[in-house]
Amino acid sequence: MLLESYKIEIFRAECNPGFEALHCFAHLGQDVGAAIPYLNAVLGGFTYQKDPPSVTFKAHGKLITVHGKKIAVNALKDEIEAAKIIEWLKREINAAWENRDNIEPLFEAAPRPKVIEILKLLPKTNCKECGLPTCMVFAAQAAEGVKGPENCPPLGDANRERLTTYLGQFRFDY
Repeated sequence: MLLESYKIEIFRAECNPGFEALHCFAHLGQDVGAAIPYLNAVLGGFTYQKDPPSVTFKAHGKLITVHGKKIAVNALKDEIEAAKIIEWLKREINAAWENRDNIEPLFEAAPRPKVIEILKLLPKTNCKECGLPTCMVFAAQAAEGVKGPENCPPLGDANRERLTTYLGQFRFDY
C-alpha cells in the first residue's frame, strides 16, 4: 500500500468567506508522486504536470488535484463529503499503484470532448428542459462531464446513442 495516512484540512475560500462551499487539502503521510502517471491513466486527468508531478481531474462533481504530498478538492458540502472523497481517492491511488505493471502510465492530459461536436448532436432548440438556458451551455457542461445524454429530454434516440458513443471515448464520472 503506497498511501496509508493523511490529515484533512477543511477551509473556506479567503477571497469569498461568505461562499457556502468548503474546500479541503489532504496532507499525505506518504509521497504518491510516483503513482500520479498511473492514476492519470486510470482516471483521465484533464491537466497533467510532469515536474513536480500533479494531475487534475473532475470526479464526483468536484475538481480534484493530486500532488505528491497533497490532494486538493473544491466545492464540498461538508467534512463528511470531504472524508468520503479522500477515502475514495486513497483507494484509487493504491489500486493504480498496485496494478502499475498492468497500466501504461500517462504523462499528458487525457483527451477532452469538444463542445462543438456535442452541440452538433443536440436539438439546438434552447428549450430549457434540461434546466440550462441554452444548448450551448448544455454542450459545455457535457464536455466537462457534468451533464450527459440522459439529461437532454428532447434528444432523439439516434443522437442520444451517438452522443453516448462520443462521450464514451472520454473518462467521466457524472
